[in-house]
Formats: sequence, C-alpha cells, structure tokens
Amino acid sequence: MSTGLIIALIVIVAAVVVVAAVLTMRARGRHGGRDLRRRFGPEYEHTVARHDGDTEAAERELTERLERHGGLRERPLEPAEREQFEARWAAAQEHFVDSPREAVAEVDRLIAEVAGARGFPDGGQYEEQLAALSVHHAGHVHGYRRVHRVAQTGTGTTAEGGTGADTEELREAMVEARALFEELTRPEQRAPLSHKAQHAHRPHRFHRHQIAGR
Repeated sequence: MSTGLIIALIVIVAAVVVVAAVLTMRARGRHGGRDLRRRFGPEYEHTVARHDGDTEAAERELTERLERHGGLRERPLEPAEREQFEARWAAAQEHFVDSPREAVAEVDRLIAEVAGARGFPDGGQYEEQLAALSVHHAGHVHGYRRVHRVAQTGTGTTAEGGTGADTEELREAMVEARALFEELTRPEQRAPLSHKAQHAHRPHRFHRHQIAGR
C-alpha cells in the first residue's frame, strides 16, 4: 500500500471521527445549555453544585435523565386514590405535633407511593424515582429530596441537648415537600368535587405549635 493511500485513509478516518463528534454534540445541544437550565430550573443549579461547579458533567447527567425518563407518561389518579392519599397527608400533618419524626417518615413514604401510582419508578428505587420526578416536576423535586434525607438520617440535637432546632428542620422539610405532593395529586381536569374532596383540597391552617402551612 502506497504512502499516499495510507495518508488518504487516515484523513478519511479522521474526518469521520470529527463528523461523528459534531453530530453527537448537536444531539446533546438540543437538551443542553439554556434549554436544560430552563427546563430544570433550581434542579439545574443543584446538579451543577453537586458536580462541584462542573457544568459539562452536570449537563451530561441531566441529559441522561431526559433520555431515560423524558418519554414517561404520568397516569392520572382515580378520585378514590386521590382522596386516600390526601387523607394520609392530613393525618401525617396532625401527627406532626406529637411525633414529628414519624410524621416526616410517613410523608417520605407517601410521596414515594403517590409517585409510583402516577407511573414513576417504584419508591424502592429512590434515586431513579427522584431522577424521573426531576424531569417532570423539576421545580418541586427538592422538597422530596429534603424530606427523604431527614427521614432517613434524622438530625442532631442542639447544643443545649434539646430538640427545638430538629423539630424546625423537620417542619421545614415537610412544608417544602407539600408542593410536590400537591402537584402529583392535582386532578387532571377540573370537575365538581364531593364535599369530602373539597375539604381535603382546602388549605390547612395551623396553630403556632403545629406545622406551618404555606
């Protein structure tokens, strides 16, 4: 094989590699930069921070989430399912006064179950479920992340040995998680609600010794 032919083959192979790289970058670009920042909002910033400011690594992860879960279609809840989930949230909210840790743990389980009922990965696959939720509910997914963290790891005691700061952190986590719960349980179509459902949807107000509503 002549030297000229070898050089020609090398040039052709290099050109193919360059074209493939450009096409790959363009494909990723459809989900990159501004589009990813717009779609994921606070979740974009959270992912960049988790990658120690490495924007490219964060965007690769977010692009992979879109590719895995972007085609997911959420299943509407049946009215009876919705009422059951809302009743459980109300019960956890009331239980918070006496047992804040148990209430937060119940909220963690409840959101996982609601998400599973809507068609997201099962709650036993927390990381995968969270990734899927971040694609479709990016604005509120951090509340689930926070309530899961405090439910799984708990919090320390204060310097004086009390639990006031702990209870406040648990309260804030539960309040933040409510936004995602409400999105997942919101009816797909507006229709006249039963008296029980209207009561469940009515914003809850609490005394100062209870968990504060939004």
